[in-house]
Amino acid sequence: MWTLQIPGWKKLQIEYLVFDYNGTLAVDGKKLPGVDSLLQELAHFFEIHVVTADTFGLAAKELENLPCTLKILPKENQAEAKQQYIQKLGAEKTVAIGNGRNDHLMLKEAALGIVLLQEEGAAYDTLAAADVICREITDALQLFLNPKRLIATLRG
Repeated sequence: MWTLQIPGWKKLQIEYLVFDYNGTLAVDGKKLPGVDSLLQELAHFFEIHVVTADTFGLAAKELENLPCTLKILPKENQAEAKQQYIQKLGAEKTVAIGNGRNDHLMLKEAALGIVLLQEEGAAYDTLAAADVICREITDALQLFLNPKRLIATLRG
């Protein structure tokens, strides 16, 4: 378990990283540069999950050599399905990372929600539900390798 006390906010005790795929780990179905090595490194500390509707049908192939669990969701009620997924894991032990409107409930529910502003942009509801906003996935992943960045951003 990865633990971080954030003064004036809360103590995070995280076991799971849960990601959206398109717009988060990938753009147009293709993994973004730097994702592989960072996920490999973070897998030493966290159990990694990817929940997606897999719009481009490439998630399984793109993630096949990475230490993660892939859950492909039906096209309907995705926001609720993602929220239920992290509830089953234990939302209080989960970081959720996404950008789309269908990610807003999981970001709000998670112990820590991170929204990304990459090529696809980010939905307003998801921005409002997040605790942290990052420009790119590599910035978000580096927060867990350099936790003082999270402390600086979130302390009260």
